[in-house]
Amino acid sequence: MDRDTQPDIDFEDFSFDAFDEARRPGPQATDFDQVVERALSRRGFLGVLAYGSGAAAMGLGTGVTGLLSSVSAEAATSRFAFTPIPIATDATVHVPEGYTWQVLARWGDPLFSDAGEFDHETGGDVASSARTFGENTDGMELFVVGGRQVIAVNHEYVNPKLNLPKNDGGTPASAEDVRKLQNLQGVTVMEVAEGEDGWHIVVDSPLNRRIDHNTQMRLSGPAAGHDLLKTEADPTGTASLGTFNNCGAGRTPWGTYLTCEENFNGYFGSTDEAFALPEHYKRYGIGAKSVYSYEKFDARFDVSKNPNEPHRAGYIVEIDPSDPASVPVKRTALGRFKHENAALTLARDGRVVVYMGDDERGEFLYRFVSSGLYTPGADTSGLLDEGTLSVARFADDGKGEWVALTPEATSMSAAEIAVFTRVAASKVGATTMDRPEWVAVNPVAVEAYCALTNNTRRGVKPNAGGDETPVGGPNPRAENQYGQIVRWYPDDDDHAADSFAWDLFVMAGNPAVHQDAYGGSDNVNEGNMFNSPDGMMFDTTGLLWIQTDGEDSNEGDFAGQGNNQMLAGDPVTGRIERFLTAPVGSEVTGLTWSADRRTMFVGIQHPKAPFPDGDGKLARSSVIAIKRADNAPVG
Repeated sequence: MDRDTQPDIDFEDFSFDAFDEARRPGPQATDFDQVVERALSRRGFLGVLAYGSGAAAMGLGTGVTGLLSSVSAEAATSRFAFTPIPIATDATVHVPEGYTWQVLARWGDPLFSDAGEFDHETGGDVASSARTFGENTDGMELFVVGGRQVIAVNHEYVNPKLNLPKNDGGTPASAEDVRKLQNLQGVTVMEVAEGEDGWHIVVDSPLNRRIDHNTQMRLSGPAAGHDLLKTEADPTGTASLGTFNNCGAGRTPWGTYLTCEENFNGYFGSTDEAFALPEHYKRYGIGAKSVYSYEKFDARFDVSKNPNEPHRAGYIVEIDPSDPASVPVKRTALGRFKHENAALTLARDGRVVVYMGDDERGEFLYRFVSSGLYTPGADTSGLLDEGTLSVARFADDGKGEWVALTPEATSMSAAEIAVFTRVAASKVGATTMDRPEWVAVNPVAVEAYCALTNNTRRGVKPNAGGDETPVGGPNPRAENQYGQIVRWYPDDDDHAADSFAWDLFVMAGNPAVHQDAYGGSDNVNEGNMFNSPDGMMFDTTGLLWIQTDGEDSNEGDFAGQGNNQMLAGDPVTGRIERFLTAPVGSEVTGLTWSADRRTMFVGIQHPKAPFPDGDGKLARSSVIAIKRADNAPVG
């Protein structure tokens, strides 16, 4: 979920995408006329995309029209229960009139009474870091366990300059420093409750748990036990330690939590300057230098000593929030790549369908369909281990297909497909996408959405595997810095169907600056504009909540767009309105609801000070709780 607009980076800064950009920079200039000419020759850019119907042609010089020709967004009756708010550029949260917000949990808040209160001078010690709410909150889900409300929430990465404030530049100087950073990442499982003073963590709840970079994991699926996963510490290739860079999330129908490993590559490095990196590291961005210097103090992350260790990261991990003693399971059948989130639904015959995005420039959109059927109350332990993993191929005529990644199609074994999924997808000619982030499945219609957050390399540079990134189809703009949301409708109203129709729900942009395609689609105006759609969740009424992680400089191409935000979109009318603005410097990410739907929980990641504790305090990523003043449902 990291930005695509800042090519220069200090290795201690937070953006893994910028880390990759610094390692593999793109060209500084492009022949844009050639890119435009190619875009105009593609029907996908000329307006095939309307909600359930054809659309009129459009050109770069005349603005984006026809994306929502079936219904006028301006004339439609609003289904939103709030008055839209303007942009903000300050250091706090804003919600509509009639709504309130409070902090539920901040980095360093105790999960157990022995952790003590947060220390703003040191950022906490090693012992407390394993007993408190972690850093950089991301995807989350709420579960009801024996009448208790339990939130499982990801902690994507750390900000060493904040987490190790006594160290020069936040650089780890010891194994103890590394262990602290490792403890702050992963997943928190915590019981929450609402009292007279609002929502709070139930400290010392028997359901509270921290899962981090050293938690015991089990490997399952086609890659489990393969030589590629064997290490000196685990010669069986069936067990591993830790889950990494936990980005988006998902939930299963049987009540477990799915946490998704995204930019795992940044944790690995080499202490041996002469070590020759394996060729297959390149596709996943694994290099000789890590982000956090783990390799200097923990040999597990030193690829010169443990070259297979990176093969044990980059998966979706299943966690049982009802059992703190359970061992999380890495489901290799769902593929290894930079997982954003996991959106689950059921096919018409009861098979489990999982949609997944690979969040890197020019990578792919995936789908897994289980071999077995989901039956409530029956054994579900193998449902995510056996099935068909496919990748999306979009045509410019508004049609698409899921191409199965099989040994016959790829000339790779099932285990190799699971470990080198990107390579398999390239072999079958999958469509390179503008950084597929969260996928959301509509609960009241047979359709799914994927946020394509941005891609400044579109039409400029191939992806890491050498696949071209042409302009067209669901990626209609060269050097795309604003992003779009693609939507698809499975044939026969069945998410297991191998073909689909697609359109664009929205193309983000800036109509105050651009009068062409970069101004956005018809449902974007100066009052609701945004850039870099990222997180997405549907509520029970069928409204799509859109969270952004983009450029908040409020200058140049981003003038007037303010801080990152959360908006609500109506799939029927196409109308989009702003509901929340976040503190400057932060990303809005992660969304779930209380059991009665009267509270909305939202993540505020990497804010700048003074959020949320005031001047002179460390900035702390937080989960906030939003309610209506009349205590009516919020989705």
